[in-house]
Amino acid sequence: MLYSFELLGVAIAAFSGVLAARGKQIDLFGVIVLSAVTAFGGGTVRDVILGSYPIFWVEDETFLVVSLLTALIAFFVSRKRKLLPDPIFLIADAAALALFAIIGAEKTFLITNKPLITVTMGVVTGTVGGLLRDVFVGQIPMVFRKEIHLYATAAFLGASFYLAASLLDFNSILSFGGGVFITFVVRLAAIRYQISLPVFVEKGKDQ
Repeated sequence: MLYSFELLGVAIAAFSGVLAARGKQIDLFGVIVLSAVTAFGGGTVRDVILGSYPIFWVEDETFLVVSLLTALIAFFVSRKRKLLPDPIFLIADAAALALFAIIGAEKTFLITNKPLITVTMGVVTGTVGGLLRDVFVGQIPMVFRKEIHLYATAAFLGASFYLAASLLDFNSILSFGGGVFITFVVRLAAIRYQISLPVFVEKGKDQ
């Protein structure tokens, strides 16, 4: 089941990478690279930190095939905005965030069984691909922007639920599905209702 969801996450993340390229005057090769960076960035960093070799997409080239095919199809379809309106990007990005955060948490938990590392690697897996994608297209990464609304926080909450459920020996489907659901819903709810964490602003001496 984890393998199937990881393939799905790669496809959705690659799709969001293509949508992020709209209006940026990036050619087909650039779009393919951007989609791959989005799909593999978080998982690659996770595997390197954990010393899990070979890296998941190097061990199984099916992930590369899925990313490439998704990028090619989405490249031609996404140029017609009527078929894929802009909100689709936020939904796809939230779905990729949710899947990767919990996949990263589960893989880490199976390797280390360390709670804090599990949650941290869940957040890393969920957010780093999108961070690299934004840097590549010349934007401030969404994870650092107040107006993006609970990006890393959603991944943290979902990964935390997965960890708690796993420690309590919940059914694996419930643990995984609940974590994905929480991440996805929190992210979309934060966008819908413009919920953000407090911003660090230094007050003047007269305040």
